[in-house]
Amino acid sequence: MNDIFDVKNIVKDTIIQESQAIKRLVDYVNGDFEKAINEIFNSSGRVIITGIGKSADIARKIVSTLNSTGTPSVFMHAAEAIHGDLGMIQKDDIIICISKSGNTPEIKVLLPLIKAMKNTIIAITGDLNSALAKSADCVLSCYVDKEADPNNLAPTCSTTAQLVIGDALAVALLKKRGFSSEDFAKYHPGGSLGKRLYLRVSDLYKSNEKPQVNPSTPIAKVLMEMTTKRLGCTAVTDKDNIVGIITDGDLRRFLEAHGSNLDMNIAAEKIMTQQPKTIKEDAFAVKALEIMREHEITQILVTDAQGGYLGVIHLHDLLKEGII
Repeated sequence: MNDIFDVKNIVKDTIIQESQAIKRLVDYVNGDFEKAINEIFNSSGRVIITGIGKSADIARKIVSTLNSTGTPSVFMHAAEAIHGDLGMIQKDDIIICISKSGNTPEIKVLLPLIKAMKNTIIAITGDLNSALAKSADCVLSCYVDKEADPNNLAPTCSTTAQLVIGDALAVALLKKRGFSSEDFAKYHPGGSLGKRLYLRVSDLYKSNEKPQVNPSTPIAKVLMEMTTKRLGCTAVTDKDNIVGIITDGDLRRFLEAHGSNLDMNIAAEKIMTQQPKTIKEDAFAVKALEIMREHEITQILVTDAQGGYLGVIHLHDLLKEGII
């Protein structure tokens, strides 16, 4: 029991220490942050982010965040840069160097090479007197007074601070660019959020069958239509104009009500639900989900701009696309 208690305290203490380290970053925000944002925003080049060790891992994540929010970025490992990868740097690129100490050998070798190329250097470092800070055009402090581990050695608070600075840059640039949810969808077409923002009903219903009967169609044929089309419903139409819908639930209630007196020649119009829920084919698929949830149904009839019947969108279609 004591072991469990100790583990909980260690976890809580780590979270508290890292959260306090992040909170203190607010005090380090100065004009260099605004300058760095403007340099990146006004540049016609890319953002190249470099680091070594754990800082390199953070650099990769910041690159990913910037790319996904509209700022073209590339990772360059500091060690590999001095062995050929320096060639990826182009004239208008902005260089972000990440280093807790700002004095690692690879960074110190790299800095004069970048300076000679006349690229703007933005430093994210915990030491404002380091070689990196002195060489940079903008210095963004990520200073932490100690790491979370008892020996004050393992990068914990410091890497979290670096990551937060990177996120702050990305969010500031996102807002400065007016980056919208539609823009986000362009860069995340495979994700559920992206699909919510671009996937339309017309992208889904066309892969389904089109169950359809007339108002006078006997219930026996209605049952066959629903069974073969396998969507749990059928539209009831008069010259492609929707007059009703028959669902599995409608059929079940009909069968329960008539029991042994069942007449399979009863017309579809006698058991259909009138004024069923419909959705236009150009509507976003997420709108179909909203309608389904609101009315507790699992399918909606799809129509064209004039209200003509086109097909069915089913809850399973939305599940398959990961929209739910």
